[in-house]
Amino acid sequence: KTDFINFISDQEWKSIEPVSSWFGPSSFLMSSMSALFQLSMWIRHCHNYLTENVGIPVWGSYAIFALATLFSGLILGLVSKSTEIGYRV
Repeated sequence: KTDFINFISDQEWKSIEPVSSWFGPSSFLMSSMSALFQLSMWIRHCHNYLTENVGIPVWGSYAIFALATLFSGLILGLVSKSTEIGYRV
């Protein structure tokens, strides 16, 4: 507490260099990091729901997420490839 008060009263904050706009709280990079963190928390919540409420074994939950990852990659790949082909025509 004393160090913080001295930091403010002695104006030591003026000697600190500001954070780059790339790492600012509202930057695209930090917003993306926040979205990834929220996604990981949602996946954890789904895993807990599947194992605790539905009764699926842990390996079954992992298998479900592995298949979902594979299918979403397949769909995204097909969509990106079809838009690429559409631009060539």
